[in-house]
This record gives sequence, C-alpha cells and structure tokens, in this order.
Amino acid sequence: MNYLMRASGAALLATVILGPAFADGITLPRQLSWTAYDTGSAGFNQAVAIGGEIQKAAGTSLRVLPGKNDISRTEPLRQGRVEFSATGVGGSFMAQEGAFEFAAKNWGPQPIRVVLLNSGGGIGLSVGVAGDAGINSTADMRGKRMAWVAGAPGLNLNIEAYLANAGLTWDDVEKVEFGGYGAAWTGLIEGQVDGVFGSTNTGPAYEAAAGPRGLSWIPIDHSDAEGFKRMTDIAPFFVLSHVTLGANVDGTDGFDGATYAYPVLITMDKADPDLVYNMTKAMVELFPAYDGKAPGINGWAIENQNFEWVVPYHEGAIAYFKEIGVWSDEAQARNDELIERQAVLKTAWDKLVEEDPADWEAAWAEARRAALEEAGQQVVF
Repeated sequence: MNYLMRASGAALLATVILGPAFADGITLPRQLSWTAYDTGSAGFNQAVAIGGEIQKAAGTSLRVLPGKNDISRTEPLRQGRVEFSATGVGGSFMAQEGAFEFAAKNWGPQPIRVVLLNSGGGIGLSVGVAGDAGINSTADMRGKRMAWVAGAPGLNLNIEAYLANAGLTWDDVEKVEFGGYGAAWTGLIEGQVDGVFGSTNTGPAYEAAAGPRGLSWIPIDHSDAEGFKRMTDIAPFFVLSHVTLGANVDGTDGFDGATYAYPVLITMDKADPDLVYNMTKAMVELFPAYDGKAPGINGWAIENQNFEWVVPYHEGAIAYFKEIGVWSDEAQARNDELIERQAVLKTAWDKLVEEDPADWEAAWAEARRAALEEAGQQVVF
C-alpha cells in the first residue's frame, strides 16, 4: 500500500514537473479551452474532433465550452478564461468592428486575431428553410418568418445579406426572436419560423431535414452580379461557392450558393505568441489525423486558408506560416492594413468614451463612419 502511495505521488510529481506536453515539436499546456457554437453545431463538433486528436498526439486536454451567441463565446476570451474561440463572423469581424451587440458601451472594437480559418470544403453558409414554406430563392423570403437570434449579430446580418440579394430588408419579413442558435432551429422544426441562417452541415440542420417539415437551402444566383454586390455591401466576407456538403445536400450535385470562413479560430492580440504558434502548428500538422472526423472539417486544410480575409492573423500564427513558406508579401500588407483598421476604430472609440454622449448608439455609429472614411477604409454597417 505504501509503495503504491509513493508511486502515485511520484507520478503526480512527474506530471507537475513536466508541465507542457510535447509531440512532434508541438508544445502545448496540459489543458486548453475554446468556446464554440452550441452543442451539436458544426463548429462544436469540429472542435471536439480536433481536441480528440490533440489529446492523442500531445496529451493536451481541450475543453470545448458551448456558447449560444457571439457575446457568450467572446466574453470568456476577452476575460482570459479561455485561450481561443471557434466562432463565426459575429465573434470575429463584428467584434473587430465594434458593431451591433459589440457596439454596446461595455464592449467596443476588439483586437481580434485569427489563428486559422475553416474555409471552403463544399460547405455553404445559407438560410435553411422549411420544405413546406415555399421558399426557393431569396425573393421568396418576402413575407416569411425569419429567425432573429439575440446576441448573434453575425447570424442576423447574414439573413439581412440574403434579403439584400433580392432587394429586401428585415421590414419585408416577419422577425421571430430566439435566445440562441439551437433554439432557432428547434423553432423551425416545430413550425415557429420558416428560415434560419446556418452552415449547411450544422447538426441541427440534419435534425430539421429529418423532421416533419423537411429542409432546403436558399441558393444564390451566380450570374446576378448586382444582387451579389448588394449582398457583400452588407456582408463583405461572403464569397460565391458551389455547395456540396450538408443536410439534404450530401450525395447530390449540390447547388450554387455562398459561403465564408466558418468556424474561425480566434484569439486576442495579447495572446502568447508561442502558444498561438504551437496551436497553429498543431492544427496544421495534425490535420490528417482529424480530417474526416466531422462534417466540413476538411476546410481547416492549409491550402484552404485565406490570408487576405477581413480580420488580421496573430503574429504567432504568422510565424508558423512563414516557417512553412505560405505567407506572402501581399498577405503581410493586408494584415498590416487590417491592424491599422482596428487601431482607427479603437482611437475613435476611446475618444467617444471621453466625450460620453447621451445617445451612445447614434454617436458611435457616426464616429465610426467618420473615422473609417477619414482613414480611407471601407465603411460597412
């Protein structure tokens, strides 16, 4: 008994002394935490699959914390309670911009940095609609019930972009509010709403497809340049794509639609460069191990990265990209431009905080627009 106790104590001491785990030159802490979308979502499922392979390779336990909206996913990151967030454009681009929910006085533009993007892979980012709703195009959204998710500006803006494709706005549809992403999909299944924005491979979409109402996806007409411009004037992160993966899409010829990077693995600018370097290295070099372990997970492949996206990469990730020879002068120039954009927004925000206007929302909207215009940066929202 005493021998066993001494052995156990020695093992515990060894664990404490060893600290970080090592595998193939990857150095990570014993435990890491990410936030992600709701349990069952594509982002959550991919994070769990990735975490499983990191555990096998490096002995690092990846804790994945589901968040029902962008605020709940980003707050733990801002507070330093998690190291990374597998989020969408809401928690990355909107947070950077200080827009929508992030325009609240206790938020403001955030110094978000990208680690890696899940981009491409046949996934669409579309409005999933009930099969009995008679919605076959963006124009058919008129008069229908569309989900509005509280605290999720990314989801809501994307429906707005799809509406804009047909020259419509939120005033042309019936807005049905939900407290979270999963609840919105449940609402579609149960007949409370006709359309929900999401990735075509998200878990709840497969549930909806098997439900009594069925499921289809709104396509985007690739020949309608004006419609797509209206869409990207609102949501500049969209690109045209041919969708081949997802609920009621798998095994078919797919459809012409639109997409953007999702999930986006982000951190804050102050994150330890060595930690971010090793997380990036783990994501890239363990890709063959986790590829195929969840729908759409192949989009994390290094060849799918968009190094000139709408949010800058972290210096730790860039160090790894340079090491493997995939970072270009053009990517660096774009990254510098985006970091400058964040600085412009932060300066405008700090100035407004000092002024403390009575109508904060209106004052920030004007200050943000003026600052971006003066700096020669694109004004969105």
